[in-house]
Amino acid sequence: MFRLSKGEIFRGKHDFNAVHSRGRSFANHALVILVVSDERYNGKVGFAAGKKLGGAVIRNRVKRLMREAYRLNKNYLRRDCGMILVGRKFLTTAKFKDAEKAFLDLCRRAKLLN
Repeated sequence: MFRLSKGEIFRGKHDFNAVHSRGRSFANHALVILVVSDERYNGKVGFAAGKKLGGAVIRNRVKRLMREAYRLNKNYLRRDCGMILVGRKFLTTAKFKDAEKAFLDLCRRAKLLN
């Protein structure tokens, strides 16, 4: 099975806060993407789902959907920026194809696609 390596994923509160404070945000009904162009975060990604979405099982499902949408399309994305994907309520009941479509739509708007 294909996985994201540990070097590709944001770890720690410091990295999330840095992207959150300096990044540009793009949003739609399903996701929010925070993008930062910084050489320290090249090609890194983080996934977040707040407690407002529901319990741990639901939040983990939302993060799995976002992670899979990113993993399948990461070869089409620019590698010179870091991003954080934040799930919204729509993803708690969405199918994978809807999540992937919402992700690609935001990537187009953010000009992240090659």
